[in-house]
Amino acid sequence: MNKPAFLITIDTEGDNLWRNRSGHVTTRNADFLARFQQVCEKYAFKPTWLTNYEMAVDPVYIEFARDVIARNTGEVGMHLHAWNSPPEYQLTENDWHFQPYLIEYPRDEIRKKVAWMTQLLEETFHTKMLSHRAGRWAFDEYYAQLLIEFGYQVDCSVTPGVNWQYSPGAPQGKGGSNYTRFPRTAYYIDIDDISRPGGSPLLEVPMSIQFKHCRLMNVLRQGYDALRGKKRSPSVHWLRPVGGNVQQMINVAEKSLASGADYVEFMLHSSEFMPDGSPTFKNEADIDRLYDDLDTLFSWLHTRTQGMTLAEYAAFKSRQGMA
Repeated sequence: MNKPAFLITIDTEGDNLWRNRSGHVTTRNADFLARFQQVCEKYAFKPTWLTNYEMAVDPVYIEFARDVIARNTGEVGMHLHAWNSPPEYQLTENDWHFQPYLIEYPRDEIRKKVAWMTQLLEETFHTKMLSHRAGRWAFDEYYAQLLIEFGYQVDCSVTPGVNWQYSPGAPQGKGGSNYTRFPRTAYYIDIDDISRPGGSPLLEVPMSIQFKHCRLMNVLRQGYDALRGKKRSPSVHWLRPVGGNVQQMINVAEKSLASGADYVEFMLHSSEFMPDGSPTFKNEADIDRLYDDLDTLFSWLHTRTQGMTLAEYAAFKSRQGMA
């Protein structure tokens, strides 16, 4: 690989799931994805569309994604929101309200959902599922074992430095996964402890995230928050648009590359390409500014990286290991 990889990961899911706790999902954002795909192709970048249940049965998205696969301009992977993905299992009194993490379900139910979604995606898109991101970033050792069993090669659920335990799922649960001590670069996971490298065939590709403050400042801020009865992760910057943060994204990418990383990983949700599909981009003007930022970021990355899907990057790492 002559240049580090640029990995574009899109959580491909229903419209504005931040706001929608009703149980009725719409997928109008499928009509807005072609514009982003075209921008990626302009810079020879190849997005990985990590696809949730409601999008996998949407005719507009199916046609779009099949075309992407046929032209080898991107990849379809798996994304799984447990409360909305068959087979149905009621974990709480209102799963749509609480949005429980998959790892909070009984093991038999977790396995059924992973098996069902994998089969649906492979039959719909006529391709082996190789890439995965957990819904709500919740991952553990059993989940990793299932991915290996079903032939996945790469996961991108780890958000280094972020503790999701403060984000509740099921009321009886302990919150999400704690990634504060996880690696920041790609590694083959230890099946007995996903926070460390090991000998499994599953490649973990953590999100590109940088701390907003130095370690001492983070400790002080967390201590201050604890005194006020608030618990939260250290402040971080992601390689993801939040509106007007293009220089911040460039800084995250620059720091990651300067540290010697052989990839940078970008993420966004499919509904964020649609006006009022998210809390951040509420109207057409917001979407136009988003694309202005994407052009600036992609132009900066174009000379410094090369576009790859997650599966292509995993194949490169495998070849590198055998060299």
